[in-house]
Amino acid sequence: MDDALLRHHGDVDAEPGLLDFAVNVLGTRPPDWLRERLVRALDRLGRYPSAHEDEVARATAAARHGRPADEVLVLAGASEGFALLPTLRPKLAAVVHPSFTEPEVSLRDNGIPVHRVSTVDGYALEPSVVPDAADMVVLGNPTNPTSVLHPAETVRALARPGRVLVVDEAFMDAVPGESESLAGARDVPGLLVIRSLTKTWALAGLRAGYALGDASLLRALAARRPAWPIGTLVLEAVTACCEPPALAESAALVRECGRHRDAMVEALSAIDGLEVHLPASAPYLLLRVPGDGELVRKSLRHKGIAVRRGDTFPGLGPDHIRVAVRPPREVERLVAALRAVENVGHGG
Repeated sequence: MDDALLRHHGDVDAEPGLLDFAVNVLGTRPPDWLRERLVRALDRLGRYPSAHEDEVARATAAARHGRPADEVLVLAGASEGFALLPTLRPKLAAVVHPSFTEPEVSLRDNGIPVHRVSTVDGYALEPSVVPDAADMVVLGNPTNPTSVLHPAETVRALARPGRVLVVDEAFMDAVPGESESLAGARDVPGLLVIRSLTKTWALAGLRAGYALGDASLLRALAARRPAWPIGTLVLEAVTACCEPPALAESAALVRECGRHRDAMVEALSAIDGLEVHLPASAPYLLLRVPGDGELVRKSLRHKGIAVRRGDTFPGLGPDHIRVAVRPPREVERLVAALRAVENVGHGG
């Protein structure tokens, strides 16, 4: 696959003025209470982020997942966690596909051999196909872009002494009860879980997340970071979004997202020739369109709608697109546009 395709992300598809189904962020701005927390934190920008602020953020995230604070590393978004993976010096990294491509890009850019592991029927994870020689395995759960939620026991089966198991849980907080999460697991050797706050709290422009794992593993991961790698606003956001009131609000948002996803699946499944991959557990759906997928995307763009192209994910083709879960009124526009596109549904 062309390197430029691996570096493609949905924000490129979502040009200003388009109805955005390309980016998997719930909402267009943080909730008022979070905005107020961040605004109050602005008065602290005149000084460097303190060790105390970092300790509070780590302790709050740790309490959320039932871990000690030294098993949390605050990140400038989940993407920073992927960028830091080469510091662990794996000899062979196995990356499960189709999935988010940034981990592979980071590893390859640093000269680390990457073996692509393809999922099996229905994009299911099959541990037996991962090479024994791989001392790092990377996968998403739930997986982007397939919306597949892998069983925690299947993911656990990938762990072994001497191997780092990297689980991208950027969308796990969109799963009710975070079932199948390993964020609180302390008995899995080499486990490194990466979490994001970007999606649920509409913080894509702030870059806030954290990693969870054994303290020694996190120290190795952070070995080459610069001084003050995390800004004051990110530390405030991590603290705020991991506190109990935020978790309660997140649970309500997840329930609403689930209702919207169910309605969206029903509406899209009624379009002749369009395949919706199920079951879906994340705030996005993988679609397979009949005919020319690039033509479909261009036609939707002409109608003012942005969707995420699928052929930049290894294992998917030009007839795949990913669409974010949106409220019914916005989905109505997407469905109408798809029906009008040549070779799709009643517009064929």
